Amino acid sequence: MQTIYESARIIGRENIHFGDPVLIDDFVLVVAREPITLGNYVHLACFSSITGGQEVRLGDFVALSQGARILTGTDDFTGPGFGNSTLDEAYRNTTRAPVTVGRFCVIGANAVVLPGVTIGEGATVGANTVVTRDLEPWGVYLGNRRLRDRDREGVLAGHRAFEEGRKP
Repeated sequence: MQTIYESARIIGRENIHFGDPVLIDDFVLVVAREPITLGNYVHLACFSSITGGQEVRLGDFVALSQGARILTGTDDFTGPGFGNSTLDEAYRNTTRAPVTVGRFCVIGANAVVLPGVTIGEGATVGANTVVTRDLEPWGVYLGNRRLRDRDREGVLAGHRAFEEGRKP
């Protein structure tokens, strides 16, 4: 089942594989020029977005918090490129690469995940941070810096209880 609120904007819906259930709040933007896979029990909170023109894979039980961004394409203005999206790619210095977010991950409010990043299973990303490189599983991160381990056994025990239809 998909619940997509009226003010969400989905472009390229035919390129999206929806798990069950998926909840997409008002004011979410998803641009699917390449395949996007949203696993089971995925929530895209208000003002979050997925853009950039490359593949995105979100595992089961993933949440993008309010204002979180997954970017699969960006311009790098430190190199020879100039301009913006109104110009042909030949005049720009762009980076485009797929993004993968593993099961049980939470991307904090207003966090940004840049192209080519893989976020390992169970990792959480703090609010207002930028992720520029892969994150190892089951960590609590502020940007790229691992602050501590996440309670892997607790999360998985809760998941087992969920699968068995009981409270943890």
